[in-house]
Amino acid sequence: MKRLFSFVIVFLGLTTGAMAQKVDLSIFPKPEQGYKQMVIEVPHSENDGNKKLEFRVGKWMDVDGCNSFKLNGVVEKKDLQGWGYDYYVFSGGGVIATRMACPDAEGRHMFVSTTPETARYNGRMPIVIYVPKDYEVKFKIYQTDGDDYEALEVVQK
Repeated sequence: MKRLFSFVIVFLGLTTGAMAQKVDLSIFPKPEQGYKQMVIEVPHSENDGNKKLEFRVGKWMDVDGCNSFKLNGVVEKKDLQGWGYDYYVFSGGGVIATRMACPDAEGRHMFVSTTPETARYNGRMPIVIYVPKDYEVKFKIYQTDGDDYEALEVVQK
């Protein structure tokens, strides 16, 4: 009976942690004309401190087959006044590319994006990003083993 009681307590603790309340998105500003609100929500874990999140804003485009393409623009981090939360706003959006001649290269359809932005991984807090309506947000999660390493000092002679 004691073992069953312990199991129930552990199960309730795990399910309660997994269902941690998310922040009410209505506290964030409404998107401006021509923009939409994108949200990244990730699961909470005990290892949140060992993770980082990287996101990039972009859109799918038909491009040539040999040049490199990048979305030119700025992702600005803003403070949600009175709440202690941040959100991001993307502005710009012109495409920059290398200018190699490649008349015989077959075109391709690819996701052209900004330079990635790094954010703290937080399973209890969404990342809110405002982008123009025809843009998307893609993200990756990176995880460390948790070990700290020490840099070596260079002794000057």
